[in-house]
Amino acid sequence: MYKILIVDDEENIRLIIKKYALFEGYETDEACDGMEAVEKCRKNHYDIIIMDIMMPELDGFSACREIKKEKADIPVIMLSARGEEYD
Repeated sequence: MYKILIVDDEENIRLIIKKYALFEGYETDEACDGMEAVEKCRKNHYDIIIMDIMMPELDGFSACREIKKEKADIPVIMLSARGEEYD
């Protein structure tokens, strides 16, 4: 079974993603900010991470860089509410 880490500071977003992932048969875990995501990745194995970019404590880009230092092969899907082309 594939395990997904869902990282977003908004609980409703995490719950929506979790609902669809569970429906498709994936196991899920959640983190509410980048720091928690980094810690969970150090302790657990995930097949993929779905991560928000704009979060408190440690933003998604910085968290992704930290995670990739130790687990370079894990795919990360970044979510963003930003809408400008330069973003």
